[in-house]
Amino acid sequence: MADTKREIERKYEATPDTRLPDLTGIPGVSAVHDKGVAELDAVYYDTADLRLAAAAITLRRRTGGTDAGWHLKLPIAPGVRDEISAPLSDTVPSSLQSLARARTRDAELTPEVRLRTSREVRHLVDADGSLLAELSKDAVRAERLTDGGRKARWTEIEVELGDDADPSILDAIDKKLRKAGVRPAKSPSKLARALAETAPEADERATPPAPQPPQTSGEYVLAYLREQADALLAYDPGVRRDLPDAVHQMRVATRRMRSAFKTFRKILDRTVTDPIGDELKWLAGELGVARDQEVLTERLQSRIDEVPRTLLLGPVLGRLQIWSVARGSEARRKALAALDTERYLSLLDSLDALLSDPPLLKTARGAPARVLPKAVLKDYDRLAARIDHALELPPGEERDLAMHDARKAAKRARYAGEAATPALGKAAKKFAKRMKAVQTVLGDHQDSVVAREALRNLAIQAHAAGESAFTWGLLYGREETQAAQREAELPEVWKEASAPKLRADLTG
Repeated sequence: MADTKREIERKYEATPDTRLPDLTGIPGVSAVHDKGVAELDAVYYDTADLRLAAAAITLRRRTGGTDAGWHLKLPIAPGVRDEISAPLSDTVPSSLQSLARARTRDAELTPEVRLRTSREVRHLVDADGSLLAELSKDAVRAERLTDGGRKARWTEIEVELGDDADPSILDAIDKKLRKAGVRPAKSPSKLARALAETAPEADERATPPAPQPPQTSGEYVLAYLREQADALLAYDPGVRRDLPDAVHQMRVATRRMRSAFKTFRKILDRTVTDPIGDELKWLAGELGVARDQEVLTERLQSRIDEVPRTLLLGPVLGRLQIWSVARGSEARRKALAALDTERYLSLLDSLDALLSDPPLLKTARGAPARVLPKAVLKDYDRLAARIDHALELPPGEERDLAMHDARKAAKRARYAGEAATPALGKAAKKFAKRMKAVQTVLGDHQDSVVAREALRNLAIQAHAAGESAFTWGLLYGREETQAAQREAELPEVWKEASAPKLRADLTG
């Protein structure tokens, strides 16, 4: 069974002679306890082309110290990582391999670097003896394990926040260390430094030039697609770990890429992007079951919370929980099964190939101010036609379907505006904001349609079990009222979103 720990730390340059300042003067620190020296021996695993390292992910097998075992560290934010651990074994635990699979694909994980560290440990504690931070001075010996690899040595200081401690203590420690002449480390991790300093001489390269900002329409679109592809990979482990919002964010990345393929079809060759778009639609669908169930459960729960207790007749909360758990478990199994298919890995390979050798058309060389507004406004025209059609229909099932189609068009127009914002600036940002407002109204209307269907089924189940269906009927009626309110709001929201100036500003 893998365990997870949120690791918040800072690293500093040091030498064997570096003397640490007195840290007991830091507010909140009552004592500094010397915990002795620990001898740590860690072997880091990666693919031959170092895919994990490129994504700032580390996978190691470590002995010595208090946390011997396998550790996979996933970046969350600068200085913040989630460390997932598993017991010692001779091979990489399958649980950790799964979390890294979107990066490694079918490539073999092999030992790449060995780090042996003599760690002098100090604990900074408060008046109750609770750990505020662990400070260690590490003497590191690094060895590249592949052919031609070299060795390196260095000393560094590491400060890790204690569990449940206030992160501001790290700022206070940082101030003390800087005042004593200690400076932040240039490398983000021991592994990153080891890879840089132990690389075979034949692999040494000059520092590559900094990437240049996009200039052409094609470069802006590719930058947007890379951002979404990176998000897809970044949220993959979160979906596997069942982290909050991970499914939603991964699904959004798939939708944004698919939408961009359609919006910018004059920039990217459709014969290449259409098949990838179909696979992205498949993945979004597999993930969508879990996300839709999550959203629906939250909505129904909030509606029940609004009902006076005197109107909660029968085991309403219990029935909702049983219904939600049963459907949610199946949805999660479906999402995880999709991530473990060869089809998913092939999709990731296809995205890599697309971004490394993009199928750019002649229009891609055009100036962003000329090319991108045309693509964005074409999506707007599509939305306008669907809104007009929906508003012409009388209330009912046909109108519900038309509003749902308009919602999808609003989302695509919003994504188009967001993709164009880096190139077109405030005009595109404002356009996207207005499209989001339209999407929100239409989305809440559609959520009400879905909620009513679920409430009807719950009422049928309750009645069949001999329970009162009164509360479910009450909630159904409230959802009808909510949908009617959204339909009434739409014309005014659309009036603001369809202002001629909003569109004119896009074209300059």
